[in-house]
Amino acid sequence: MRRRPFLDQRRPSFKRRWQQRPWWVRLALSLLLALACVLLLAVLLGSPDPGASPSTSAASSGSETTSSPLLRQRTYLEGITDALNMTDEMLSARSFSRQLMDQIYLAKTYVVVAKEANNLQFVAELSAQVRRAQSILAHAAAYGGTVMEQEAEKAIRDMSVLLFQAQQLRYDSSITIMKLKGQIQSLEEKSKVEVEKSTKYGQIAAEDLPKGLYCLGVRLTMEWFKSPELQRKFSDRSPAVQSNLRDNSLYHFCVFSDNILAVSVVVNSTAINSRHPDKVVFHLVTDELNYAPMKAWFGMNDYRGVTVEIQKVEDFTWLNASYVPVLKQLQNAATQKFYFSGSGSRGTPIKFRNPKYLSMLNHLRFYIPEIYPELQKVVFLDDDIVVQKDLSELFTINLNGNVMGAVETCMETFHRFHKYLNHSHPLIRAHFDPDACGWAFGMNVLDLVEWRNKNVTGIYHYWQERNADHTLWKLGSLPPGLLAFYGLVEALDPKWHVLGLGYTNVDLATIKEGAVLHYNGNMKPWLKIGMEKYKSFWDNYVDYSHPLIQQCFMR
Repeated sequence: MRRRPFLDQRRPSFKRRWQQRPWWVRLALSLLLALACVLLLAVLLGSPDPGASPSTSAASSGSETTSSPLLRQRTYLEGITDALNMTDEMLSARSFSRQLMDQIYLAKTYVVVAKEANNLQFVAELSAQVRRAQSILAHAAAYGGTVMEQEAEKAIRDMSVLLFQAQQLRYDSSITIMKLKGQIQSLEEKSKVEVEKSTKYGQIAAEDLPKGLYCLGVRLTMEWFKSPELQRKFSDRSPAVQSNLRDNSLYHFCVFSDNILAVSVVVNSTAINSRHPDKVVFHLVTDELNYAPMKAWFGMNDYRGVTVEIQKVEDFTWLNASYVPVLKQLQNAATQKFYFSGSGSRGTPIKFRNPKYLSMLNHLRFYIPEIYPELQKVVFLDDDIVVQKDLSELFTINLNGNVMGAVETCMETFHRFHKYLNHSHPLIRAHFDPDACGWAFGMNVLDLVEWRNKNVTGIYHYWQERNADHTLWKLGSLPPGLLAFYGLVEALDPKWHVLGLGYTNVDLATIKEGAVLHYNGNMKPWLKIGMEKYKSFWDNYVDYSHPLIQQCFMR
């Protein structure tokens, strides 16, 4: 079989194809190419000169800027240059200043990475070159000149050698990113540990009894036992005073506390801001330790005719383990170990292991109708509040058949039911809306008639008994309060009760309009850790001229 001849299928060259075209086509293309070159040269020569006058520049560029992409690009770059305040030297390809600055920025990055690698010698050498380059730039700036070649050349060369060495040491971006990630993770872990320590020490500081309060209690106890006159003020009360304690036409307030100074601020601020202080009655309950000094203080001081009753919780013998679920739980050895020995679960925050949450003074608020069986309406106040307005209007508010009037705190999700209760528990999930609005103890209007009719104390007992294993909520009086008063709370105007002065920032305008300021949180105003910007509102109602206050707090 004969082989077919090889066909040359290669594409002819440009020269060959050009020669194959007719002469008149080659002439036309040559003329067009020449004309295009002339036009391009004219455009380039017609661009505005930086030294030309504004009118000339504007005239020459009026029509060309709309047709030349080159000029549009130039204008855009000039705008960037003006916006960033760039100088001609910075834009120059031969600028030594720009080279030095670029090297400085890169060198500083390598210094950080080299420190992480513990290459201290390289760090020292690179840092020295950075200082040298900065010195050259500073000298040029001080004398208003440019960086000269003879002084910059060696510095640029030496820095380049070190930067090349850094690259050889594999200080590249990927390694840097990995190291930074590791460093961030380490810092996050350290931050978490420090936050836990801060919370722990803050809780200890909040639980600690300040020296001044201890001193005041001791001195008042001495005054009480050495002064028969003070003792007679409470033992020999007139029939009018005894009648005031049961008169439902008066304004009754109750406070349960072992802090004498804090209670005195509550009573004093209420009396000062009341339009009718002679109609104000305070029912105070404290413990055995503070009973005598509490009576001594209110026997020594008169608050504009306010009636003050003082009782101790130990006298309420009906509050025993057979009736009160909290006291029954305290008899459990595991409960005692968890809350009092500090050996509870590491997963439980320290604030939930505070024994004060199991104090009967803290849970006494659920037995108010039984403590004051003859009263119909009272206002419950915490001891960490300050009264700024007259509170008599609270006793005329229509609760619409509800048991309690309280300020709601559900402006944000933090204060809804799911924050305080364990909604994964079937008992809670079946009876309560996780997004139901929370409210606050501290200033609460209580209709004791409706309380008795709806047996709120019995509801409280029901939920406390089912929380013996602490699976419904951790601790405190607010979670069982949310359950016991569920569907029985009338929302009050927020101005009646301003919260947060003991743990967060509160708007000053809101504070000014507030009737009751509440220092809820660990940073109480009588503690050193209290927030200084809010202490003055509390200090205004402390009588620092009192001899015992000066002896215990002014030294």
